[in-house]
Amino acid sequence: PPDNWAFLYAQRLALKQELPLHVCFCLVPKFLEATIRHYRFMLRGLQEVAEECAELNISFHLLLGYAKDVLPTFVVEHGVGGLVTDFSPLRLPRQWVEDVRERLPEDVPFAQVDAHNIVPCWVASPKQEYSARTIRGKIHAQLPEFLTEFPPVVRHPHPPSCPAEPIAWEACYSSLQVDHTVKEVEWATPGTAAGMAVLKSFIAERLKSFSTHRNDPNKAALSNLSPWLHFGQVSTQRAILEVQKHRRNYKDSVDAFVEEAVVRRELAENFCYYNENYDSVQGAYDWAQTTLKLHAKDKRPYLYSLQELEQGTTHDPLWNAAQLQMVQEGKMHGFLRMYWAKKILEWTRSPEEALQFAIYLNDRYELDGRDPNGYVGCLWSICGIHDQGWAERPIFGKIRYMNYAGCKRKFDVDQFERRYAPTHSQ
Repeated sequence: PPDNWAFLYAQRLALKQELPLHVCFCLVPKFLEATIRHYRFMLRGLQEVAEECAELNISFHLLLGYAKDVLPTFVVEHGVGGLVTDFSPLRLPRQWVEDVRERLPEDVPFAQVDAHNIVPCWVASPKQEYSARTIRGKIHAQLPEFLTEFPPVVRHPHPPSCPAEPIAWEACYSSLQVDHTVKEVEWATPGTAAGMAVLKSFIAERLKSFSTHRNDPNKAALSNLSPWLHFGQVSTQRAILEVQKHRRNYKDSVDAFVEEAVVRRELAENFCYYNENYDSVQGAYDWAQTTLKLHAKDKRPYLYSLQELEQGTTHDPLWNAAQLQMVQEGKMHGFLRMYWAKKILEWTRSPEEALQFAIYLNDRYELDGRDPNGYVGCLWSICGIHDQGWAERPIFGKIRYMNYAGCKRKFDVDQFERRYAPTHSQ
């Protein structure tokens, strides 16, 4: 929690009023396509939060159920004087906030803090931005104000009148209604301590080649932080503060990392916040919808079912390898995500079906699924959100096309395919 502006703001309010501080997490039984892979990552991170809160003399409560059903009651029973929540631009979490707001006692103030963007989403821009080009200047102009060191969280001097119930973690797992067949991944240990270790290893080992090798799926040049960033276990702001200390040595890499982790990420948040159709073809620009409609009846070279795609059994060994990387590791290489999504457009019945399949697979297997970045990535690849008119071609129309030969020119495709070749035991 120390690197969390909502947490810091709540503590500041509590200190000012000389009141105890409670931290609540409402555990919903299911969320979009999330599986046990995601829930275990999240819950194991929360166990660390609970321990940290105990050390800080702050009560941590894990409430089972939807916030609207459990939080207002909690507020009344504990005589809570004010409520602070985090921000997400996505439809469901926004609905949760709205539902709580309607059910809170009149005299309990309710504040929302955008704790996971550096420049708060509604401050960065008051409208949907067209592209990275149009939002970049706005973000950079406001970074000096918002990209500051975090104040410390202090041991809370006002203890609660009654201690928090000990958390029955096993009961939390049994309350879930999620798919247990998608297993946890081995490479990513949940929690802030593990996430900070990944950040440290990125800076020490991979940052120097980030600017030159981040688009090569065979090279270890990425930060690999997205699972911890997505679950709020590592703050993007903390990652940027640490990475920026190395600008003198690796200027190009630091600039490229800021572009991806701040500008592109906040562009995705902006898109989801201001465009309610962020996960449907209706969310694309008119030119893209028109071009896709014009080519809707074009003959597809291959047609695959969702099951064939999910199992990575297409005719394209690079696509299959990328899909299997996602299934096995919960993280597909960033460069391949665009190729992967564009091929789904080429091999399904319609752009609508392509987007539906891409989002389903992304949200089910990617540890960082169900995230603005994922929706915008899928929509951008399939409906060319921020693309501008490429040469007309079948299926894609004016949307940027990618093919196997193009990937071959960029990196050693065979090496990647060998790494994720399906084994016969599967």
